[in-house]
This record gives sequence, structure tokens and C-alpha cells, in this order.
Amino acid sequence: MPNATLIDVSKCTGCRACQVACKAWNDLPAEETSCFGCYENPPDLSANTWSRVAFYEVEREGGELAWLFRSVRCMHCTDASCAEVCPTGAASRVGNTLVIDEEWCIGCGYCETACPFHVPRLGEGAAKASARKCWRCADRVADGKQPACASACPTGAISYGDRNALVATGNDRVAALKNIGLSDANLYGDVQLGGLGVMYVLTDPPSVFGLPEAPRVPTQTVIGSWFAGLLTAGVVAAVPFWLLFRRKEALAAQAPVEEAPVEQPPPEQTSEGGE
Repeated sequence: MPNATLIDVSKCTGCRACQVACKAWNDLPAEETSCFGCYENPPDLSANTWSRVAFYEVEREGGELAWLFRSVRCMHCTDASCAEVCPTGAASRVGNTLVIDEEWCIGCGYCETACPFHVPRLGEGAAKASARKCWRCADRVADGKQPACASACPTGAISYGDRNALVATGNDRVAALKNIGLSDANLYGDVQLGGLGVMYVLTDPPSVFGLPEAPRVPTQTVIGSWFAGLLTAGVVAAVPFWLLFRRKEALAAQAPVEEAPVEQPPPEQTSEGGE
């Protein structure tokens, strides 16, 4: 069965342990940032920041103020725009995870433009020729371990495991949140774009958390536009088209990868609560 990640924002405290764990496990360098009037830091994803915690201050009905958090990263879509528009097959699916092969990436930026969640980012300087993003610790997962973010989360807000089981867990949690008065609680990602590899239990509508209500794959015009772009960039001289197409066909023909059973954290001891 495919695996997925479930992030329960009602349990997130904004501690950013997931953010630090991602940096540490993937050996990503620190980046110089500056205060811009908000607690969240850094302000956006980058080629060297694949996961970050976004902060939202929301005024709910009746004047109630809510301080909300969301762990932002690649959504590992089933209908993945990045893979659709990638001309070289650098963006492809390994098991239930979307990865970018930096050796095949030519830095065209189509994945960055096409992604409805604005996730892939091109590097700078010597690394500019490659788009980079979360690969859901595929090396850890292949060894039967939890992704670094899930292992580091102190509240159990991030879970990784069988997708069907996580959908059931998410729906149960949504029902519990509705019972305590959070009428807008919803499970995001169970059906969007063919089912996302990263789902959220949200306490408020998706737009509150910067998520599109109905994300879509790019139009056929966008998918086809890479051909003209490659000619303009002169990539034909560097990478023969027949090789690109053969790689895309080979990736499409690959059998699905069986994912190793994942170790599960001990049962949660905390009592059920709201946001």
C-alpha cells in the first residue's frame, strides 16, 4: 500500500523541530535571513530550505484570535505538475514520493512555475542549474525509518505511514475538532490532484493556511511550452532530444517501487485538544 504523510495543524506548536531536522538530516546549509515583522523564519522555501513552519494570525467569527501554524513542504502529488512539465524526466516518482534528480535537471524552472503549491526552487550560483525540494527522506524511508521531520515532531503532529490508515485517522480527527466547535475543520489532500502524498488536518479553510482550495495541473499549453523553451535555451546542443524522450519513456515504464514497512512512533499519551 502507498505511504503518505499526515500533518495535524491542531497539534502543531510552531516549535520548528521539523524544520531543523530537515536541515540536519539533509546537510542543508544555513541561510542568512532578516527580521521582517513576523516570528516565522525563514520567510520562504529555497533550494537550501525544503521545509519551514508558516505562522498565521487569524480572527475567527466572534472576534476570536487564533495563532495557527503549518509545516510547508512538497506535497508529493499523485497528479504532479512538476513531473508533467519536466522535459528531462528529472522530476519523477519513486514509490509514492516525488524526487528531482539533480544530475538530469537542466534548471529550466518549469517545475517551479507549474507547481500549484510553489514548492520547487532553483539554486543560486554554482547550484543554479538544479531545482531542489523535499524528497521525504527517501534514504531513511527505504531503511524502514520515519522521515526526519516526523521523528523530530514532539507533539505527534506529523505522521508517516499507510495512506489509507492516515486518511481514516485524519477524518476521525476532523470529526473530533468539529465536536469541540471548530466547524471549519477539514482534511486537505485526500482527493486533491489524485490524492496528495502530504495531507493536512486543518482547523480552518485551506485558504487561511495559504493552500489553494482546488489545485490543478497545468494546462496543455503550459506542458507543451517547454519545447520552445529548450530551443531558445540552446539545450539541444547539450542534451539530445532522443535521449530526453527515452528517459521519460523509461521512467513511465518503471514498475511501482514497494516501500519498506515504516517504524511507527509509540502511542500518543497526551489528551485530545483543540488548536
